[in-house]
Amino acid sequence: MNVISLVPSITEALFDLGLTEHHITGRTKFCIHPEDRIKNIPVIGGTKNLNLEKIRNLRPDLIIANKEENTKEQVETLMKEFKVVVTHVETVEDNYYLLKTLGTLFDCEEKAQQFNLKIYEVLESAKIHTPLKAAYLIWKNPYMTIGSDTFIHHILKEIGFENSFRDRTRYPEITVKDLADTDIIMLSSEPFPFREQHIEELKAVYPEKKIMIVDGEAFSWYGTHIAKCAPYFKELIDEVELFAK
Repeated sequence: MNVISLVPSITEALFDLGLTEHHITGRTKFCIHPEDRIKNIPVIGGTKNLNLEKIRNLRPDLIIANKEENTKEQVETLMKEFKVVVTHVETVEDNYYLLKTLGTLFDCEEKAQQFNLKIYEVLESAKIHTPLKAAYLIWKNPYMTIGSDTFIHHILKEIGFENSFRDRTRYPEITVKDLADTDIIMLSSEPFPFREQHIEELKAVYPEKKIMIVDGEAFSWYGTHIAKCAPYFKELIDEVELFAK
């Protein structure tokens, strides 16, 4: 089967489930895992600016898209010409069914179930014991955070944090003043590339708070990625617990 993936985390998941470069014949420029295997797969644009002609020339049997990551108009155009599976992952349960669906599509149900079990194991073992409010920032100028109807929110909740903006939805804009009632400020490594200088900017306003760069992939990449994040979550929680003492 000739498959094009329009979703970085799903591209990674397809390889984890046993597909190869012979099956995956198109990807976005943000599909970066597994690094050693995606380099020879043709790039068909970004997640929100697909090159439809390149896709047509690849003549895919199946295209895998995502409701949030891809543009509705472009996906609907592709649906008129090709078989397109549109995914939507907001919760850990949604992710479970995503992997089940991929397992069924590509005849790898057992491997998909192994990843599902591993993900639940990772999230069950990664628990913070001190109740803490966390603000998870994904963008700067303006600052943007995550509401309760996002996958990131559910991962935060699974590992024991309380989302400071759980009463908001999607990706609301906030100000620095809105961060006053939070214990920890997490600066995601993606989509905005937060760096140490951004920690210092916020430290100037909130010197008493824990402000840290976090791995955006560990929190936002649904599919199989979380199954590989046990060491990262342990390190993160150990660091936060030390701060909370």
